[in-house]
Amino acid sequence: MPTRSKAPVIVITGASQGIGAAIAAAFAAEVKGVNLALVARDAGNLALVAGACAELGANPGVFPCDVSDEAAVAAMEAAVRHRFGNVDVLVNNAGKYLGAPFLETTVADFDRMLSANLRSLFLVSRAFAAGMVRRRRGDIFNMGSIAGIAALPGASAYSAAKFGVAGLSKAMRAEFKGRGVRVCCVHPGATVSPSWKGSGVPSKRMMPAEDVAQAFVALYRMTRRTVVEEIILRPQLGDL
Repeated sequence: MPTRSKAPVIVITGASQGIGAAIAAAFAAEVKGVNLALVARDAGNLALVAGACAELGANPGVFPCDVSDEAAVAAMEAAVRHRFGNVDVLVNNAGKYLGAPFLETTVADFDRMLSANLRSLFLVSRAFAAGMVRRRRGDIFNMGSIAGIAALPGASAYSAAKFGVAGLSKAMRAEFKGRGVRVCCVHPGATVSPSWKGSGVPSKRMMPAEDVAQAFVALYRMTRRTVVEEIILRPQLGDL
């Protein structure tokens, strides 16, 4: 049976590590009794994140899923609804980075970037937004990137996908703004996370994942009369 609780139900994709895990921990610490649907492919890492969130007072559930697979997303949505009931907040954090010059980017690499970063967001949003629109209430946070607002040389496929995320977020906002659903696209710069491992950028020139996570909590806590359509977060010491 679904969990019956006045606390919100929050779905977080890409929750097994990095910024996604930090977002889960932030909501667990800041929103009393929050119900967290933690989604990613790595069930083992998800279980670790869920345990940490439970210690903070959250009610977590683990939902292993490849969010670029349509059938898998449909099954995951049904499982989340069965466990928790209606979803209040969706955090589309899942994504993947590939750095390669344009002329060295294969068609397979390009398709992989679009699938991991843009197709996945479309599939998961479509799965959960319908219920939010019916109830005329909900929040959708899409993880963009500074690579989606300014071209990032050496990562053309990733930039193309994240520009797509920015555009899709604007389209969703335009369609849902009169239907009670807020849509925000968050564009973080260099953040201490697995995506930047091996980049050569020292951690002191990057943002802590915990700081990025706090932005999501702050955006969620605004009154329903206000929406932040886009937000850009950059390290203080650089333009990355």
